[in-house]
Amino acid sequence: MPLRLAPWILISVLVVPLAAGLLMVILPAFGYLPVLGGETFHFDAWQALWQRPGLYRSVLLSYASGLITTLVALSIVALFLAASRGTWLDRGIRRLVSPLLAIPHAAVAFGLAFLIAPSGLFVRWISPGLTDWERPPDVLIVNDPLGLSLMAGLVLKEVPFLLLMCLAALPQLDPEKRVTLARSLGYSANIAWLKSVFPVLYPLIRLPVYAVIAYATSVVDMAMILGPTLPPTLSVSILGWFNDPDLDHRYMASAGAVLQLGVTLAALLTWWLGEQCVKRVSQGWLVNGARNTGTMVIAVGGRLLLATTTLLAISAIGGLIIFSVAGFWRFPDALPGTFTLDHWQRILPSVTTPLLNTLSVGLVATLMAAVMVVATLENAVRHHLPVSRSQWLLYLPLIVPQVAFLFGLVVAAESINVRPQMALVIAAHLLFVAPYLYLSLSEAYRRLDPRWVQVAHSLGASPWRAFWRLRLPLLLAPLLTACAVSLAVSIGQYLPTLLLGGGRVPTITTEAVAMASGGNRRLIAVLALLQALLPFIGFSLALLIPRLAWAKRRQMRGVA
Repeated sequence: MPLRLAPWILISVLVVPLAAGLLMVILPAFGYLPVLGGETFHFDAWQALWQRPGLYRSVLLSYASGLITTLVALSIVALFLAASRGTWLDRGIRRLVSPLLAIPHAAVAFGLAFLIAPSGLFVRWISPGLTDWERPPDVLIVNDPLGLSLMAGLVLKEVPFLLLMCLAALPQLDPEKRVTLARSLGYSANIAWLKSVFPVLYPLIRLPVYAVIAYATSVVDMAMILGPTLPPTLSVSILGWFNDPDLDHRYMASAGAVLQLGVTLAALLTWWLGEQCVKRVSQGWLVNGARNTGTMVIAVGGRLLLATTTLLAISAIGGLIIFSVAGFWRFPDALPGTFTLDHWQRILPSVTTPLLNTLSVGLVATLMAAVMVVATLENAVRHHLPVSRSQWLLYLPLIVPQVAFLFGLVVAAESINVRPQMALVIAAHLLFVAPYLYLSLSEAYRRLDPRWVQVAHSLGASPWRAFWRLRLPLLLAPLLTACAVSLAVSIGQYLPTLLLGGGRVPTITTEAVAMASGGNRRLIAVLALLQALLPFIGFSLALLIPRLAWAKRRQMRGVA
């Protein structure tokens, strides 16, 4: 494609389906859906929606989970960066952040449920010695009515995302010079970072923070696994109405999707108002001259909180491994009495098609996204374009709740007689894969020393020859890492696969979430592990391929 058209093509691929989906979900919400005979506007769907039992509790739960999850995750990341700059913990977490981000949401949710359930690993490890429990306690932990387990699961997933966004933005600020200058004035390292770096870092990560709020208020798969059931979160309720055999419920589902959009916008507005309040209140703290107040709390809290979050995520995967090979396991034994591979042998023959579908959709969507993103970045670098103000459009699929436009996309496809199929699933995944690939690759692309290409041009190489022979090899490692992140995002997509595939394109994620209601922990653990194993393979290849490619060129250096 012509290089100058690349940015417009990328934005169009993301914005046009989103706009069409929003339009086709708003119209049925007010009664207009010709394919079902609705040719006049009315408010019947809204009247039916307001009469649903537990609606207000569902709305409040969705709203609160978005704000609380984001506040906790952002606080953990900010305190960690302030407390652990340059330490061994900082270096270790930086290596783990991408693999942790790659673990699908559903896999983390299942693993956490196996840890914290009344008969889960945590209770088993402390019983009966510390608790005297010979039977699991009768306490509702998973699916608790306040949504605390759902918020905990969301925090485990959003901390790596926000940390990765911060690490990508920090090189633009030269944080070491800022901290050094503040320390020369007598500030401790922790306070120096919070006062001199974080205030200028936050505007650079504002859109990712908004994306976290939007996701947490409208998540479906994690809410089905960890969230309350009576009533469920608003997004889960909407999915149930949309899949109801009574097609008239489509109108109410559309009204619910518009309401979900309103809930997310309300959460975003609340957060923005909170930003303005914090900005005003913190002015005094920034200039009050306090140089060491709270240093110990920041140092201990920042390191402990992120270390705990990381260990919980790793333990969740460890719990899945144990349950997937567990044989007879009575409570309160800490480990199974026997180990077996029967669960793997039982389920592997039936997941061949979901595995192939998962890989096919993920690889095609990632490849398409990589072509568009690389072309967009190459156009910006080649023509010395600054970061475009329209870049926020890339975040739209992440900020707008999935349930607020995916239902509309289904209606739009049905209106033009396009049936659910794999091509639609790939197109839906592309909406979410492309933004992540751009976010993961853009900073490395811009940081590549332009003098390499200038030297190539001085030797007579054309721009395209310099791209293929120089820029692309130097960027091989970050490009493959970005593709691995995007593949992981695709593997974890539940709602786009379910809706645009109409249940005809089963993937590992849809099969795992569908089995969640069955209660067979062993089989669920096998599926969740398979779901987590695919991104792990992707990241392993992203690390291995550059090493193999440059095995005979020890001085070859790409952009980290």
